[in-house]
Amino acid sequence: MPIDSPDISLNSKASVAGGQLSFFERYLTVWVFLCILAGIALGRLFPGLAVALDAMSLYQVSIPIAICLFFMMYPIMVKIDFSQAQRAVQTPKPVLLTLVVNWLIKPFTMVLFSQFFLGWLFRPLLAGTEMIRGSEIALADSYIAGTILLGIAPCTAMVLMWGYLSFSNQGLTLVMVAINSLTMLFLYAPLGRWLLAANNLAVPWQTIMLSVLIYVGLPLLAGTMSRTWILRHKGRAWFDQVFLKYLSPIAVIALLTTLVLLFAFKGDLIVRNPLHILLIAVPLFVQTNFIFLISYVAAQKLGLVYEDAAPAALIGASNHFEVAIATAVTLFGLNSGAALATVVGVLIEVPVMLMLVEVCKRTAFWFPREPEKATLADPRCIRPLS
Repeated sequence: MPIDSPDISLNSKASVAGGQLSFFERYLTVWVFLCILAGIALGRLFPGLAVALDAMSLYQVSIPIAICLFFMMYPIMVKIDFSQAQRAVQTPKPVLLTLVVNWLIKPFTMVLFSQFFLGWLFRPLLAGTEMIRGSEIALADSYIAGTILLGIAPCTAMVLMWGYLSFSNQGLTLVMVAINSLTMLFLYAPLGRWLLAANNLAVPWQTIMLSVLIYVGLPLLAGTMSRTWILRHKGRAWFDQVFLKYLSPIAVIALLTTLVLLFAFKGDLIVRNPLHILLIAVPLFVQTNFIFLISYVAAQKLGLVYEDAAPAALIGASNHFEVAIATAVTLFGLNSGAALATVVGVLIEVPVMLMLVEVCKRTAFWFPREPEKATLADPRCIRPLS
């Protein structure tokens, strides 16, 4: 497929030649299931693992987990080209739409859906409590905290892939990724603390701010600096074909390691209550589809062309589960219900988003098209000429 933006091959997770998800990304849900099984087995065989990890901690932050989470975040941040942000001036409508949806609508609808399903409808099925920072809280409330952390973290990585597969404007997608990454650095901590406190989950301001600085700010700084240095001294081709090629497996290993450890600590709960995973997935599934719907309809009412409307809707629908997992682990602990809830977000992310990509392609005729781009798209995206 021809490319209308020179940066697609450098920032997308897709192969330009094949235009497909990588082997790991295609079967992400399968890997998460395998991590559940491996984690449960590990927890049963080595019950002292949690004690050993706790011993390797600094200010209640596990050093091994912190290392894993950094290498989970860094590969995402190093791919972001912030110089693309200047394009926002040329196409303000879709960028403003994503900012309004991601920061003024999505966090609050996530709270509403979580409270309705987990806090009320399913609450009798989520019996139990756990200790968080010396306080005993209901397991349902801990799950709600995890969904809130997911709801305030807009996707800034996989959305490049979703935009690519839906034949969207990749240049604009990069703009939205850059702007939302910077916005998350400033808004995630105060918004998270406010919403968690409003749901009777007290979180020290210093803790959540520190977690954002460590798991968003530090990888963002490291990624930006290393990207600039490599492009200047090694060139764009080396960055894309060599550096990213060897970096991607590190991110995969870090993610899988974190998930295995998480399920090692929550294995007993899952074995006793497998229904909890399904119940947590319900508000996340509803939220994903609802946010996509209102964003997609708003884009259509604003008169956006399809190539701009699709990524504007997809970036709000998907979540930055890496940030959510890192924050949940820091705030509530690796073996908390909140951390488990964020992992359920990983579990449903790929199949649900692939479904929404297909919805975009099959409804592209609802939108005006850019003729020179429409001819390059999948035939299902092309509106018959009259």
